[in-house]
Amino acid sequence: MPLARSLSVTSLSGLEEWDEEFDREDAVLFEIAWEVANKGVHVSFLGYDVSINQILLLFSHHKNLYVYFGRWLIEGSPYVILLDVGFTAWSLDRWKIELWENFSIGVPWFDREANDAVLFGFLTAWLLGEFAAQCDEPPHIGAHFHEWLAGLGLVLCRQRQLPVATIFTTHATLLGRYLCAGSVDFYNKLAEFNVDKEAGDRQIYHRYCLERAAARCAHVFTTVSQITAVEAEHLLKRKPDIVTPNGLNVKKFSAMHEFQNLHAQSKARIQEFVRGHFYGHLDFNLDKTVFLFIAGRYEFSNKGADLFLEALARLNYLLRVNHSEVTIIAFFIMPARTNNFNVETLKGQAVRKQLWDTAQTVKERFGKKLYESLLVGQLPDVSKMLDKEDFTMMKRAIFATQRQCLPPICTHNMLEDSSDPILNCIRRIGLFNSAQDRVKVIFHPEFLSSTSPLLPMDYEEFVRGCHLGVFPSYYEPWGYTPAECTVMGIPSVSTNLSGFGCFMEEHIADPSAYGIYILDRRYRGVDESCNQLTSFLFQFCQQSRRQRIIQRNRTERLSDLLDWRYLGRYYVSARHMALAKAFPDTYIYEPQEPTSATGFRYPRPASVPPSPAHSLHSSPHHSEAEDEEEPYDEDLEVEKDRVNIRQPFNLPNRNKNQTKN
Repeated sequence: MPLARSLSVTSLSGLEEWDEEFDREDAVLFEIAWEVANKGVHVSFLGYDVSINQILLLFSHHKNLYVYFGRWLIEGSPYVILLDVGFTAWSLDRWKIELWENFSIGVPWFDREANDAVLFGFLTAWLLGEFAAQCDEPPHIGAHFHEWLAGLGLVLCRQRQLPVATIFTTHATLLGRYLCAGSVDFYNKLAEFNVDKEAGDRQIYHRYCLERAAARCAHVFTTVSQITAVEAEHLLKRKPDIVTPNGLNVKKFSAMHEFQNLHAQSKARIQEFVRGHFYGHLDFNLDKTVFLFIAGRYEFSNKGADLFLEALARLNYLLRVNHSEVTIIAFFIMPARTNNFNVETLKGQAVRKQLWDTAQTVKERFGKKLYESLLVGQLPDVSKMLDKEDFTMMKRAIFATQRQCLPPICTHNMLEDSSDPILNCIRRIGLFNSAQDRVKVIFHPEFLSSTSPLLPMDYEEFVRGCHLGVFPSYYEPWGYTPAECTVMGIPSVSTNLSGFGCFMEEHIADPSAYGIYILDRRYRGVDESCNQLTSFLFQFCQQSRRQRIIQRNRTERLSDLLDWRYLGRYYVSARHMALAKAFPDTYIYEPQEPTSATGFRYPRPASVPPSPAHSLHSSPHHSEAEDEEEPYDEDLEVEKDRVNIRQPFNLPNRNKNQTKN
């Protein structure tokens, strides 16, 4: 289904349209990454007349190179060159010797990923060199390398003195990810780490050297957030020149003004799954059930799953002692090693379907008798509408819902059940989906898919159907998951140690007013952070349905902050900066402070209590009628947002030739 922007709710007229791209005269951009359609080079021929034959000519005389060239089937259909590193594996030993002799970096034979990085690096450096050599008039080439896996190509470009302006972007430092996974006090000890020793102890010294060399050699070094910029300065020993926040294609993730209806539709599908999963123990009201979720790479501590589980245990206690009628169902969508679906989980969905079929059969029989009674002009005798056969069918269906065990925690059979961090934590805190628990947990250790026989929903549909995304990450250089929640109008919890959380704190006066709850994990201890998260969750449960609708409206309006139409300018600015450094006779770049993403500043809305933290209600027990009297004018709130937008900085670059004119 095609999705489009909402003009009535989310378009902010205060935001000036910005159409400038990387359009320097006689410039061509190569964007190089391991994950561009898997091991590829994204080529943008901007402002330079390059024919397809000229590109194909690069490879026509090389029988020892296997290459795919074509269009990437994404929006914009960019050109892509895919390099088959396996086809050139015979050169690995020779290139590793060259790497050692020129840079003193040795790559062990057993590290396949690093070996692939060597092959990919030499191939990309060859590609850029050949392209420059075969042009009649050498163009101004820009090459943007992403992550350490592509970094060697940058280092070789500088060592061979190729006419290439280089940019290196780290989306997360390699050593930082390893250190955080080891449960160290990472951010408080950033300045104290012996980086060479730490990398060596973790047997990644060669990888670390490749990443550090790329960062140090690049004309321009960037990273995706301010928190990662601090990390990179200490671990890679270079301060980033500019922060380039990650954006989203908001047109893809945003629905029209009916996104609230999409939430209701997706929520209904999740409720159907819940009915099957909890059959026999469905002793809670689904209309008063709140769906929370955490999703992403299975890094138990880095992603904050440990803190989330502990907060759920405390939330369970609070809801029980307050005799709350609200039920929480928390989904953990994190891929782990499994061998199949859990039989009990599949049985639950089968029982649910059987009950539905029984109900439909009885309904049809009831409807037929009602129809026949009305045809003869008589009011039906309700006592005769259901016969003995109908009651037998219903009794059989009810008997099928009898269950001797509790609803399962995990939807799959785990290969390492006894050592799984999430399952072990659940055993410790005692959240077993019992009738007394107001918090239920479902661990789905597999990515969501619309073809699944268990929960047939795509990730986007699932997110839309939930009420709150919870991402209390300790290490999150950016954070796409809360960003995706935002553009779909779903409130989320992030932290001040994530790039997304810091970005939102920088741009919004009161993030919680817009459904963005920022957890303090930088200046508080684990127990204090857990209490704060528990408070966020408990307060969120107190919201009425109307308050949640209002909050979703506000959350969705923030999608403009995350649109590539605006965040893309920081990448363009970085490329212009690199051109000015590599070709100072042609380009100039005038630094303008601040170089971080300073964009827009949203005020706190003044009409409705913006978040449960500011609500007058002190417990979950309050009248729904009170909410109907709360004033809320959507047009007025949108206008306030428009008036209070501050424009991002203009790109301070120009061509020297243009300046002279």
